[in-house]
Amino acid sequence: MQMISAISLWFIPVLIGFVLIYGTIKQVPTYESFVEGGREGIKIAVSIIPFLIGMMVAISVFRASGALDFLMDFIRPGMEMVGIPPEIVPLAIIRPISGTAALGMTSDIIGVYGPDSFIGRLAAVLQGSTDTTFYVLTVYFGAVGIKKMGDALKVGLLADLVGIVAAIVVVTVVFS
Repeated sequence: MQMISAISLWFIPVLIGFVLIYGTIKQVPTYESFVEGGREGIKIAVSIIPFLIGMMVAISVFRASGALDFLMDFIRPGMEMVGIPPEIVPLAIIRPISGTAALGMTSDIIGVYGPDSFIGRLAAVLQGSTDTTFYVLTVYFGAVGIKKMGDALKVGLLADLVGIVAAIVVVTVVFS
C-alpha cells in the first residue's frame, strides 16, 4: 500500500519533469509552449461559459417546473411492475444531463438507503456506468463549433441506456 502511495505522490512531478527535460533535449521552447497552452486554455474556457450557463438554466427549469416529478409519476407504475426501484429513475434521467445533479442525487439516495442497500449499490453503479451525454455534446461540441450532433446524440443516449440496463442487471445478479 505504501508503494502505491509513493507512486501516486511522485507520478505527476516526475511526468512534468520528464516532459520538460524531453522538450529541452528536442530544443522545444518549453516555457513559451506552456504560456501558449495557457492562453489557448483561457480562450476555450471563455467560449464554453455560454454553453455551461445554458445547460444549468435548462436543468434548473426542468426540475423547478415540476416536469421531473410529473415524469416520475407517469413512469413509476411501469418501473414497479418490472422490479426496478422507482427511486433510481430520476438519477437515470438526470445523469445524461448533468453530472453534478446526478452526483447530488446519488449522494441523497445513498444517504437515505445506505451504501450497502440494493438501491444504494444500484445508484453507485449507475453513476459509474453512464455519462453526461447532453453536457458533453453541448459544451465540447459547442466549443469547437460542431453544429450537426444528431448522430452523436443518438449514440450517446444509446450508450447511456445500455449502461443503465447493464447496471440494473449486474447489481440485481450480483447483489440479490
